[in-house]
Amino acid sequence: MPKHIFVTGGVASSLGKGLTASSLGRLLKLRGLRVTMQKLDPYINIDPGTMNPFEHGEVFVTDDGGETDLDLGHYERFIDENLSRNSNATTGSIYQAVLAAERRGDYLGKTVQVIPHITDEIKRRIRRMASDDVDVVITEVGGTVGDIEILPFLEAIRQYRKEAGRGNVCYIHVTLVPFIGPSGEQKTKPTQHSVTELRSRGIQPDVIVCRSEESLSPSLKRKISNLCDVDERAVVNAADVRNIYELPLVLHDEGLDNVVCDVLQIDAQPDLSSWQSVVTMVENATKPVRIGLIGKYIELHDAYLSVVESIKHAGFHHGASVEIDWIQAEEVEGLLAAGRLSELDGMVIPGGFGIRGVEGKIAAAAFARENNLPCLGLCLGMQVMTIEYARHVLGMADAHSTEFDPSTQHPVIDIMNDQRDVTDKGGTMRLGAYYAVLEPGSKVANAYGESVVSERHRHRYEFNSQYRTRFEASGFVCSGTSPDRRLVEFIELKDHPFWVGTQAHPEFKSRPDRPHPLFREMMRASLAYRASVGRPADAVATRDEVRSV
Repeated sequence: MPKHIFVTGGVASSLGKGLTASSLGRLLKLRGLRVTMQKLDPYINIDPGTMNPFEHGEVFVTDDGGETDLDLGHYERFIDENLSRNSNATTGSIYQAVLAAERRGDYLGKTVQVIPHITDEIKRRIRRMASDDVDVVITEVGGTVGDIEILPFLEAIRQYRKEAGRGNVCYIHVTLVPFIGPSGEQKTKPTQHSVTELRSRGIQPDVIVCRSEESLSPSLKRKISNLCDVDERAVVNAADVRNIYELPLVLHDEGLDNVVCDVLQIDAQPDLSSWQSVVTMVENATKPVRIGLIGKYIELHDAYLSVVESIKHAGFHHGASVEIDWIQAEEVEGLLAAGRLSELDGMVIPGGFGIRGVEGKIAAAAFARENNLPCLGLCLGMQVMTIEYARHVLGMADAHSTEFDPSTQHPVIDIMNDQRDVTDKGGTMRLGAYYAVLEPGSKVANAYGESVVSERHRHRYEFNSQYRTRFEASGFVCSGTSPDRRLVEFIELKDHPFWVGTQAHPEFKSRPDRPHPLFREMMRASLAYRASVGRPADAVATRDEVRSV
């Protein structure tokens, strides 16, 4: 029977439950265990697919087409396992399943209630993660203890230990230990209150992970242990780290995985060498490089979380410390006049929906093409690169996407004919993993080192293949297509160092120790560009430094 770990949080949101859970998952994998992960979200949306990026951040897409919480990106990057739509469950999807069962008559006319029907559905979602090829399931419960919408989840995981057996379940609670400036003290009271609230719901944590700016003293750990009724060695400090990939080693030094293995009666020793190599690689990444991220949601950096991590992974691989220049797409034309884009060594144009900022993205793509600046376009990024080329090289002045201009005379980006009359536009999306066949000798094929690749998608509009012959006659290369050659998946220019676009979202498959090939080669080209324009190669850029308009 697989073991289960439940991670809850208290005091405040965004404490790092997802990173704590992900780090623990990696530590358990380093002990040779087979690990999978799940996120239970208390919001009522069915999934994050229709949520505003400014509210929720990015939508992480799984191979099977699940539109899921961004924490699944952390899970995949840390445990290096491809998850599925089953790895994310929301209150909305749970109630939807229960109500559908009630309409079918599955409950035989009984009154449908939160207990047992909702809690049973939550437990079913947890149990379906526990397959025969999994040793440990880590489930993060979103929100914070005390939120009214989290109560059914807490009740479900409370019941789960009773049903699975005490030796098969471990509860971890993540809390905040704030530093109060005027008194110069770290305060444990928020942690005490949070644990008291959790215990009032029938859950006694086995481990308390204390988030803090600075390390906790032994006396503070002892105090938390005494007042929260946990072993002193089970009070684990997760102080701020220089980069998130240090966190597994920090938590191991604090004994987190040892305590968890004791609770779950797991006897397996860790080999940390592979992850220590990752951290060493990150710390040795010192060559400066500046990459512009041309986005429309840059006010919330989490809207581009996987893109940013993929850029960093590529930097680690090349020993580069990446400075990300956050550029608001709507401001690009003004920034061109100010010379801001001339300061970049490379550029990424990520995806998005809606017309706002599209003309700025097109202008950025033109700048990169005309100045031999390395540029990687993702999803909408590939589409704006196509529009830009059509307008300024092929002479189609009004070329556009029918998503933004349905009456354009040159719909170089269009919805597929077999999707045009579908009433439910959500049903026309390409979601999840699709195969592509790469053009031999192309930059894309050379980057992947393979002739057939699979990438995840989340989009509706496509390169209009009616224009393909005209594009390819001018040095524009459709370097990857769907196996039936109907859909263009990758584009590039023959005579440009790196001007590459993909209809997919390759950022979802990048790993810290295995950067995605397209980001890796974009970074290689960016470092070469930096050297070619005579920028210093030995100054150390401030890690994670940002600029925004």
